[in-house]
Amino acid sequence: MAMRDPLIEQKLEQVPEILDELGLDAWMLFARESATVHDPSFDLVVGTNVTWHSAFLLTRGGDRVAVVGSLNKANIEAHGHYRDIVTYVGGVTDELRAVLRRLDPQRIAVNFSVNDPAADGITHGQWLALTAIVDGTPYAGRLETAERLVAALRGRKTRAEQDLIRDACDATVRIFEAITPKLRPGLTEKQFAAMIVDEMHRVPGLAPAWDEDHCPAVFTGPDSAGAHAGPTDRPIEPGHIVNVDFGVRRNGYCSDLQRTWYVLRPGEAEAPAAVQKGFETILRSIRDAAAALQPGKTGAEIDDVARGVVTGAGYAEYPHGTGHQIGRVAHDGGGGLVPRWERYGNTPMLPIEVGQCFTIEPRLTVPGHGVATCEDIVVVEPQGAAYLSRPQDRLWLVRAV
Repeated sequence: MAMRDPLIEQKLEQVPEILDELGLDAWMLFARESATVHDPSFDLVVGTNVTWHSAFLLTRGGDRVAVVGSLNKANIEAHGHYRDIVTYVGGVTDELRAVLRRLDPQRIAVNFSVNDPAADGITHGQWLALTAIVDGTPYAGRLETAERLVAALRGRKTRAEQDLIRDACDATVRIFEAITPKLRPGLTEKQFAAMIVDEMHRVPGLAPAWDEDHCPAVFTGPDSAGAHAGPTDRPIEPGHIVNVDFGVRRNGYCSDLQRTWYVLRPGEAEAPAAVQKGFETILRSIRDAAAALQPGKTGAEIDDVARGVVTGAGYAEYPHGTGHQIGRVAHDGGGGLVPRWERYGNTPMLPIEVGQCFTIEPRLTVPGHGVATCEDIVVVEPQGAAYLSRPQDRLWLVRAV
């Protein structure tokens, strides 16, 4: 009996409409040893791995054809998403050419991309193999990038996908609530990170959303790394801003949230004015960006809003984008809420679409105290953004014991 995954079926059902919208006739995923060199799109529309050269073709008319080594057939059948399965023993060339002649697509999207890592699933070696297979056929001149197709498919989250992201966010918020009473001066970044990991392991089905060596990332005080680095032996001290960047993967979907605390000095009942101003600036930046997030706008426009709040309050410009899409992975590809910088390629100018789920994560430095930041997740709806995570709405204070 087929073990068909309903989430993959939903994504497969979206493909013909997107192909038609983009004027494409077919999408071809081409891979080998995909457990080792993994195309991110396999998680969306295949649901398993292959060993030998394999092609999965999805057409505007709804065809789903798998061309695989004979020993991969039973596994593809068991997953149930591809009923038209063509097998080979000696080599894929003749069978793949025959399938292309049968379908005769005029425009064929393939997973290579200069701009979007999530759409860049074919290796250079695989590209050379594929072009050799179609050399001398009409299809050699019909291959083009699938980046717009992949961006649309990954970005347009179904309601089921949105619910799974929300569920991962809820689990993460509960972990933050559980560890907040345990935060105290004298703990090191590593010790606080270990508490968070222990709390995560208490809940069946939770795993880190990204590499364990910096999930969670913990930063304390004015001399911390500040982003994308693992926790250190640096101690948490009174007067420090402490922030944590952490997410979980649950049922195949991720969260990615950041929270900020201030460790009170002896005699302090509240954070210093400079710390409070910095944190409130971050909250205003997030709120204004979420309010501006509308279908049809570009990510760069939303980045302008968030970045403008921070720089308008007198702080230095933060050295990263305001937000990224999230889904099966923490950085889900496609357009982002990012500035018009070379490193982001064309993604700042891609239009925002209904169903896309974004983080919003500006940051700023409060001299002498550390980095203030929050990160929450929203989904784009027809009338604007709605939160999938429960936002932090005030600076969390830690009292010395």
